[in-house]
Order: sequence, then structure tokens, then C-alpha cells
Amino acid sequence: MRRDVFQAIADPNRRAILSLLAKQPLTLNGVADNFRISRPAISKHVKILAECGLVVVRPRGRERYCEVRPEKLTEVTDWVEQYRRSWEQRFDRLDDLLQELQAREK
Repeated sequence: MRRDVFQAIADPNRRAILSLLAKQPLTLNGVADNFRISRPAISKHVKILAECGLVVVRPRGRERYCEVRPEKLTEVTDWVEQYRRSWEQRFDRLDDLLQELQAREK
């Protein structure tokens, strides 16, 4: 099943894993050491992040290292951007109205 980025970041544990991996690549055990959930649960979260392309898991010897791919978050930033522009326009109109009301009072 192909998941999307929004599903991946919906879970707070997965967001925390992304934040952790943004600092440095870690093994699955290294990731699990930072959480109070089981190693199998961490593996499932990492698998979902990998399915979305936010994390890549590379074998190195006997270990599997997880690395974040932040460029995949552009889908989220593009989606948020449309709302940011809309809210900025609304705040600009509100600011204009407030300035107009202040000018009338003077």
C-alpha cells in the first residue's frame, strides 16, 4: 500500500523520528533507543516513513541505517503555502480596515 506524506506526518512518533533523523542518520536500534515504544513499533513507523519517501533505509554491514529525505516534505509545504497566502491576504484586509477606522477617529 502506497501511503502519502500527510499520513506519515500525522503520527507524533513519526514526526519525532523525522526530527531525530534530521540531525543524523541512525540505525533502527539507535532510533528505538530514543523512544519508549517497542523496537517492532519503531520498525513499523520507519517502514511507513520509507513508503512515503521521507526516509531511506540503507544496509551497511549488519546494520540498517535510516536517513531522512526532507525534500519530500515539499508536498506539505506547497499545501500549507496556499493557506498561508490566503491568511496573509485576510490579515492585510483587516489591517487596512483597522487603519481606516483609526483615521476616522482622528
